[in-house]
Amino acid sequence: MASVTVKAQIMLNTGEVVSMSSTCVEGTSTELTTSTTYSVSATSLGQFADGKTITSFIQPVSAPNGIAYAYINRRGSIACIVPVAHEGQVQSAPVPLLGVSGFQLQAGDTLQVMANTSADREFAWMVRTNQGVNAIFASTPSGGADNDLVHILSGQGAGTSLVGQTVMHQCATSVDAGNSKLSSGGVLVLDDKGLPVNGCTATNPQEQLALWSPVSTSTTYGLNYVARVTTSS
Repeated sequence: MASVTVKAQIMLNTGEVVSMSSTCVEGTSTELTTSTTYSVSATSLGQFADGKTITSFIQPVSAPNGIAYAYINRRGSIACIVPVAHEGQVQSAPVPLLGVSGFQLQAGDTLQVMANTSADREFAWMVRTNQGVNAIFASTPSGGADNDLVHILSGQGAGTSLVGQTVMHQCATSVDAGNSKLSSGGVLVLDDKGLPVNGCTATNPQEQLALWSPVSTSTTYGLNYVARVTTSS
């Protein structure tokens, strides 16, 4: 796995911009800290901006081969999901957080990122529910198969993780979205009978800024629901 520079520029409610930059190992979840160009030392985001609120990202979290997902970790949980992009991708306006207008930081909060390798096929599905729960589910296909996504922290499936809740905001990334290998076109949510009840189209993080996708229907998740990605090869 190569080491690459991961960057982001964050807008705070005070009008300050926090420049983040770290050397991260591709394919490994790593903390992104403040750039030593503009801070005395590489510092965790929560410690650097304790009590201040993130309003948007001027530059989403980006790396040379794209980012599968990024989030703010608070005491071992996913407190907020943040936008990701391929290095050099831009949008005409600052990019919001997933499902919230702002996020107030606390000391101890860290910005965790998963930088892709050039051949990484990891599929990531990021969601926020009606109960304010944030979750990221992922799987790395290796051939033609049904791939059920699991929570990146707990290893549990979508049904177990989201039982009784409704997904209100979502986003999905996969390099297979740029070729014919992604048979399902994205992730399909299957009920306890194995029938599709919802889904999310994926974007290729090496080619396109990952965009928040609308939820087509209001689905309350059952215990045995699964989030499935089907690949042809």
